[in-house]
Amino acid sequence: MLNPELIASKPEDVGIDSERLEAVFARARRDLDDGVLPSAQVAVARNGKLAGMRTFGSAVQGGEGRPATDETLYSIFSSTKAVVGVAVWLLLEEGLLKLDERVAEIIPEFGTNGKEVVSVEQVLLHTSGFPYAPLRPEFWGDRQTLLEAFGRWRLNWEPGTRYEYHPTSAHWVLSEIINRRTGVDFREFIRKRVTEPMGLNELFAGLPPEHDARVAEVRWVSEAVEPPGGWGEVTPEAVLRFNGTEARRSGLPGAGGIASAAELAMFYQPLINGGQTVDGRQVLKPETIAFGTTVRTEGRHVDPVWKIPANRGLSIVVAGDDGNAFMRGFGRTCSPVAFGHGGAGGQIAWGDPETGISVGYCTNGFTDWLTVGRRVTAISSLAGSCAI
Repeated sequence: MLNPELIASKPEDVGIDSERLEAVFARARRDLDDGVLPSAQVAVARNGKLAGMRTFGSAVQGGEGRPATDETLYSIFSSTKAVVGVAVWLLLEEGLLKLDERVAEIIPEFGTNGKEVVSVEQVLLHTSGFPYAPLRPEFWGDRQTLLEAFGRWRLNWEPGTRYEYHPTSAHWVLSEIINRRTGVDFREFIRKRVTEPMGLNELFAGLPPEHDARVAEVRWVSEAVEPPGGWGEVTPEAVLRFNGTEARRSGLPGAGGIASAAELAMFYQPLINGGQTVDGRQVLKPETIAFGTTVRTEGRHVDPVWKIPANRGLSIVVAGDDGNAFMRGFGRTCSPVAFGHGGAGGQIAWGDPETGISVGYCTNGFTDWLTVGRRVTAISSLAGSCAI
């Protein structure tokens, strides 16, 4: 459960309109009332504190079907990428890493099959050229097998020449960069340097066994309709592997985070408030956040699936001012400088520096991609207009 000191007594105390907040909750609940989803959780934060949170429905937790509560945790899938990204921002801030460094200079095992030229920046931007490099789920927790896989991976294009989303491969590389440059396992580094300083004790990269029974098991609740661009790694079968211990323990750096919607919303509060928590702790420097959220894929880098500019910062997505923010996981009321990273199944995670609002939304139900898109836009748009 979120630290009580991070929870506002009432929404208005942090500049959130209660009626508008209830509209967010009502839209989240609608999918449960209509039988579209088994459970969902949504949270809105502002001015360093949680304004409100609701949990709806039921889910299998610890092998038993029961009502989902505010204590229920969810797989956040690719929303994990922003958490790993912020850990990398810290390395950049502290001079432990440079964007123009070649990955092979840090991880010699990676420097094969033309990958010797891949830079750290390209990995962070999904322009590095190995979007579907494989690592089977049974090896997600096996570092030696991962390093051997690095050596086998091949390029699909010349690094830096195009953008294509890397579902998991890029963040496996980033996790190993953290391991090597800090001497600390990336999961421990994230806990000690990112989530704990933010006051977030239940945003996990690598779930401890004692919390297994709180996690809502993922399930498909409608026919699995293939999305534009194909399934890639996110196949119906692969999604269900996130119910296993390999995914939960490994902290799969591109997709394996586990959290509540409240912790996900609160993760963005320091990031949109100059790197500072509500109690004055400085987690990151403001200039580091500005550096990390600068769009670096302008011009030639277009998303090959959606045919819109990728609008990528360092391991995050920026809403942008081109009218396509809703296609990037934001709402129509978000400012162009809002940033974050959604996740498979319709997880929502973003913060808006202009309004001070941040949002987390989690569900364990996988539906067709059209339903997901409409839900993400609707909830994000309502949340983005909650400020008084």
